[in-house]
Formats: sequence, structure tokens, C-alpha cells
Amino acid sequence: MRTIPFSPPDIGQDEIDAVTEVLKSGWITTGPKTKLLEKKIGEYCNTGQAVCLSSQTSCAEMTLRILGVGPQDEVILPAYTYTATASVVYHVGAKPVMIDCKPGSFEMDYDKMEAAINEHTKVIIPVDLAGIVCDYDRIYEAVRNKRDIFKPKGKIQELIGRVIIMADGAHAFGARWHGQMCGEIADFTNFSFHAVKNMTTAEGGAAVHRLRGRIDEEKMYKQYMLWSLHGQTKDALAKNNAASWEYDVVNAQYKCNMPDVLAAIGLAQLNRYEDILNRRHELIKRYDDAFRGLDLQLLEHSSENHRSSGHLYFVRFLGKDADFRNEFYNRMAENGVMCNVHFKPLPMLSAYKNKGFDIKDYPYAYNMHKNQLTLPMNSTLTDDDADYVIETFKKVYDSMMK
Repeated sequence: MRTIPFSPPDIGQDEIDAVTEVLKSGWITTGPKTKLLEKKIGEYCNTGQAVCLSSQTSCAEMTLRILGVGPQDEVILPAYTYTATASVVYHVGAKPVMIDCKPGSFEMDYDKMEAAINEHTKVIIPVDLAGIVCDYDRIYEAVRNKRDIFKPKGKIQELIGRVIIMADGAHAFGARWHGQMCGEIADFTNFSFHAVKNMTTAEGGAAVHRLRGRIDEEKMYKQYMLWSLHGQTKDALAKNNAASWEYDVVNAQYKCNMPDVLAAIGLAQLNRYEDILNRRHELIKRYDDAFRGLDLQLLEHSSENHRSSGHLYFVRFLGKDADFRNEFYNRMAENGVMCNVHFKPLPMLSAYKNKGFDIKDYPYAYNMHKNQLTLPMNSTLTDDDADYVIETFKKVYDSMMK
């Protein structure tokens, strides 16, 4: 029996050589490789310089803090997402406002999202789930419709003059939408480079924004750096190169910088990232062609107006329940095909149930979750591997649909 892992990292000799170079250099923490990766990501996303930190989560939290979001503020986000989207809101002392899915969709119900905007709302966090960019036309329409009730705090909020859109792009690095790259669509976007992501640095993330020429970008970049390194005014590289060791700590802040040994992996990955994306789309087409005609809901990963990052391949068993999905998962595993489920809606998790959220208030999110399955999708899959996934899926499907 073959074994098909769910999402192994696509690591080759280029990444190994890049890490070896850094290890031999004598400089392995944040330094020239991280700074170069920040520059390259900004160029790739058509934004100003990126900020590379330890995770998407740390990028999102630092961005919320730079935006001045805190107690008495509200942040709107989907109920159908991973905990990182909501946990950062609690970290800054604000209140998350969860929105149910639109019927039949994994995205938020944008009418309910707009209705939830009030004078306390400072940020909306859309989630580009599975690497498919959200409907930002509708999201921008909603925040412009509510511009008159927005009460800004701080210079950036005043500059934007409406609720800020901060995308959770953890799945979507490299996605395109209406001729724009993910990263230049929302006001701010935070990416993940975790081990299971299309592009990895083992652990890590990046923050970008679309405010080029409208703000003091150097000042904001320095604020990210300050807040991600204990509030210290001089990082290790600067202290090593400066004539003086002297530094200050201006605030009690956090430690979430990205080291060069990880940035080196990212630079090697970025050099071949378009090939990685193309391979994922070849596999998506292979799956789509094989599953067309089955009683499934599949995601649209490409059209004339968009192209996803191809991060995850969802199927929904229409008309089926969680027991059916779980049994299907088990049978795939028995045949060596490791699948996954994305995600449990937040109100199903103890952390959020204990804060008063109830999945009964989010029926459409639950309906999308209960019969959802994620198939192996990664650029290390061969055509033979993909055909085995398809063959196994159809065998299990036929046996369970009798």
C-alpha cells in the first residue's frame, strides 16, 4: 500500500545549500538574509518593504498594535477560520465579532458583516481561505458605506478614514485577484510561511501594506522592528556593525523576529515559487477533472479574474453529515492517503465556547464544516501520487454511496 502524506514541505538542494551558507557565515539570527527576504517579498507583492517575523500570528498582532487597536475596540472576523485569526484580537484587548458564513460559501456573509460595523469597529479581518482571495469589492463597499460612523484613533486610522481591512493571508501568498497580488488588495495583509504552507521558512510570516507614499514607511517599519525585539532600539546586527554598543529599551514589548537561518530557506523558496504555484494548479486541474460529476462541492481556484495560491483542495459531500465525512477520512487513511479537515469553526472550540460563543448561532459555518474534507495538495506530489489519491477517493466514494 502506498502512503501519501498530507502536506510535506517542498525542500530541495537549493534550500539546504542556502541554510548551510548561513550556518557557515557565523551570523544566524536576524540579519542580511532576513532584510533581503523582506525586500524580495515586497517586490513580489507589489507593496513597500515587507516585515518578516516569527509567524503570521505575530505579524497580525504587531499590525493591530501599530494600528492602535485595543480595549473598547471591535474587530470583525469570520467564524469559519483558524484560531490565530481571533486570538490576536484578544491579545491586544479588543473584542472579536464573529460573522457566520454566507449559505453555501466558506466566506463571511458580507451583508451580516456590514450590519455588524458600528462606531467601535476598527478592523475587519477577511480570511483568504485555501488560498482563494475573498470578495474585496464587497468588503470595501461595506466599509465605505459605514465611513460616516467610523471614529479613528491614531494617525493611521485617521489617514485611512474608515474601518481598516487587514487580511489573514496565511494561505494566500502568491494568489492573484483582478490583476492584483494578494498583499496589495487589503490595506494590510499578513502571510504565513509555516512548514505546511506553499512557501515555507519552517516557521515565519510577513506583513505587507498598500499605503505606499501615504505614510512614513520607514517609521512604521522601525516600529515593527522595535515591537518585535523587546522594544530595543538597536538589533544585534546594528550593534555588531555600529561604533557603539549603546542602546535603549523604550517599551516592554515582544520577541518575535525572524532569524537569517530561516530567511535563507524563504529566499530559496521564493526563487522557484512560480514553479511551485504552477505545479499546484496542475494538480488542482487533475483533481477537478476526476471529480467533476460527483455529488461534491469543489472550490473555484482560477477564472479570468482570479488565480488562487492552490494551498488547499477542499471537497464537500453534499447532503452528508459529519459521521459520513469522518468515516470517509478514516477509510482514506486506511488506504494510505492522509487527509485533513479545515477548519472547526471557532465557536466549536473550547477557548471560544468558554467566552460565550455558541455554534448554534453560526449554522451556516457548521453546515460548511460538517461535510468538508481536504485532500493532499502539495508540490511534492507526483502525477502517480495524485492518481492514487483519485483512485482511492473514488473507491471509497463508490463504496459509501451505495
